[in-house]
Amino acid sequence: MPQFPHLLAATEPTKAFHSLVERVDIPVISSSPPDLDAAIKQDPWNKSGKYALGWVYFCIILLVFTIAIHLYHWMSDRIRRATFKEGVAKSSATSSPDDDYEMANMPTNNSTHIFFPRHGPLPQQPEQEETFLSFQPLNRLIALLRYFFYRPLPVLRLRPVRFLRMRKRQVSFPAPGVLALVAAAVVFVTLYCFIPQPLYYASIQLGSPPLAIRAGMLAVAMMPWIVALSMKANFVTLLTGIGHQRLNVLHRWGGYICLFLSLIHTIPFYIAPVGDQGALTIFKSYFREQSYIYGTGVAALVPLIFLCVHSLPFLRAWMYEVFVALHVPVSIVFLGMLFWHCHNYLTSWNYLWATAAIWFTSYCARLFFLNWTNPRRMSWLIGEEAALTILPENAVKVTVPSQIRWKPGQYVYLRMPGVSVFENHPFTIASLCNEDFPSEYGEQYRDMILVFRPFGGFTRKVLNAAMDNGPMHTYRAFIDGPYGGMQRELASFDTVVLFAGGSGITAIVSHLLDLIKKMRDSKAVTKQVHVVWALKRPETMEWFEEELRICREFAPPESVHCQFFITAAKRIGPNGFPFPPPSPHRPVSDLVHGKLDRAFQGIASKRNSALIRDEAGGDPEKERELRRENEDGISALPAPTFLPPPKKAHTRRPNKPTNLAIPTLHNAQQHNAGNASFDFGFPSTPTMLQKNLMRFAFLPTAHKKTGWHTEYGRPDIPFMLKGFEREFGKRVCVFVCGPPSMRVDVQRCVAGMQQKVWGGGGDGREEVYLHTENYAI
Repeated sequence: MPQFPHLLAATEPTKAFHSLVERVDIPVISSSPPDLDAAIKQDPWNKSGKYALGWVYFCIILLVFTIAIHLYHWMSDRIRRATFKEGVAKSSATSSPDDDYEMANMPTNNSTHIFFPRHGPLPQQPEQEETFLSFQPLNRLIALLRYFFYRPLPVLRLRPVRFLRMRKRQVSFPAPGVLALVAAAVVFVTLYCFIPQPLYYASIQLGSPPLAIRAGMLAVAMMPWIVALSMKANFVTLLTGIGHQRLNVLHRWGGYICLFLSLIHTIPFYIAPVGDQGALTIFKSYFREQSYIYGTGVAALVPLIFLCVHSLPFLRAWMYEVFVALHVPVSIVFLGMLFWHCHNYLTSWNYLWATAAIWFTSYCARLFFLNWTNPRRMSWLIGEEAALTILPENAVKVTVPSQIRWKPGQYVYLRMPGVSVFENHPFTIASLCNEDFPSEYGEQYRDMILVFRPFGGFTRKVLNAAMDNGPMHTYRAFIDGPYGGMQRELASFDTVVLFAGGSGITAIVSHLLDLIKKMRDSKAVTKQVHVVWALKRPETMEWFEEELRICREFAPPESVHCQFFITAAKRIGPNGFPFPPPSPHRPVSDLVHGKLDRAFQGIASKRNSALIRDEAGGDPEKERELRRENEDGISALPAPTFLPPPKKAHTRRPNKPTNLAIPTLHNAQQHNAGNASFDFGFPSTPTMLQKNLMRFAFLPTAHKKTGWHTEYGRPDIPFMLKGFEREFGKRVCVFVCGPPSMRVDVQRCVAGMQQKVWGGGGDGREEVYLHTENYAI
């Protein structure tokens, strides 16, 4: 502040200005009014930083509670798997057949109990599972909370609006647990602002309104948590195991609460304006460069309003690329405006510097998740090599041989400069990272497979590039990840039920392969696995035909049961082409993307050439031989010969007239007849009733002994789960990835199953765990 004390003490106007510019911490002197002394004693300004600590304590309590639950499940799951593995090791000495001609009893082959041991006396009773692995009162408390928080809110179905070009869509609300947490936070900050007294002083000259100070400090204290919840690599995920994609909903709601507190901070200054008693005139006479007294506050409030409005779900979905391009830059501007506005009053800058530190640390940590930032890898600065394959129903398969390691169910952000330079989109990894699935690219590589159905934007550009360049063309792929995944392991549950809708199967395939491998290796306590996949047309099954064949042939007998539901027929547009319609001709921007991709390919080629020269050691013959091998090795990925695109795949220049006939199940049978190695379980002869009911739901037929069959119609999820429940073990996991309507049905059923856990049912069930995945990821 300017050194004006000896100049401003003479007149009344200067006294008014002195109280105005220093009203943030007004000293009490002998001439001070009595109201000032009483107000400062009741709620002193210099101790208002305690309100910011209130939010910190609120968040720490929630964080500690979440960490405790995570550690409890993590420890109990590990102990359960270790105990099961130890029991299998003890029984292995007596469970092996004496000779090659002795056969195991198939119905009881999955049991670890030895009813007739080869040596020693007969056991009196089979050994029961240890009960110390879980704490029953805590299990019942968790089940009671899940009974309420698993229950979903109804899905709203919006009708199309022509003049807004808005299609018919479903709107799903956040989970009840998230809404309960947000409601608790709103109640806490509201009461913490309005219950302490006073809310206002008798005059603005006595100081800023205490209500505004409380709300402002709470809003500033929220900043580190809001930024932490938005980062892909953050300490909350590290401590709790919750992926950032699930924390992102709390990030958005935290921003809305911050805006709510900012408005509470702003409005009192208009109720008790600074212009009272002529103070505004004196303020402008000394601060001529600041035309508006609330300029710094407005400068911080406007970016916050913009961030909250453009992150609303319908606006974010409508202009996602604009949202991605503007959200981070505007957030940086908002943080800078907060530094200017807070002016280091109280402890405000402590929270802002903590926000900047979390932001910087998270971005530095992300360097370890990028595939092009490790100088010891071939992908350094140039990314990986990737190939595109068109699958039936216009789906696209991206194969990226990479040295990155991932877990089942994780996802990565994919950037392909040859397709689009600035677009970076998340895709679930559909392959298993395991030594049993090596890559032909090298021993240290694993094939990262991404499968998705193109809609618009980046995914449509990938499909167009695959059609233009063919399957023999390779692209440079820059990977950011992996992220996400399940907090729990499926191998820790006795029964696992997997629901998938359409392309939601991509989030389940890797989990299924990993679980079957662990069951084969006696590392999983799982005894029964049920897979339910609802898809529109039978051609979609070919996406993961090989993976499903592995599940059927290598899973323990009678352990995996798959049911496929065909819900629709092929839709033909009015122009004779299958949906989606053909894309336009190649734009000029594709030429730029092609040049960028060729530039990265050239760098990779030069790097390979340098390595070959070093490997040859000056021997011309050896160098020529290595270069010939390199030319053969850098052909299209993956190395096996590519099959021609399926007849029903998306074609841009059809030479033959389009067949308008709706394909039936008979076509799928003819297709599968050529591949006798695997059968999806189609009925031998479809009836006319089945053909007519393709778009309508009906009760599924009785469970077949083989466990693999296909039906028409939509799955009746409550009916199916009720049937599965008869064979549930003590611990059950239900996994769902599909459209909102499927998730709602599964959530409602699993919430009702919690009654047998907290109610103490006679079957001794300890847990029914639900894991849901976003259909779009």
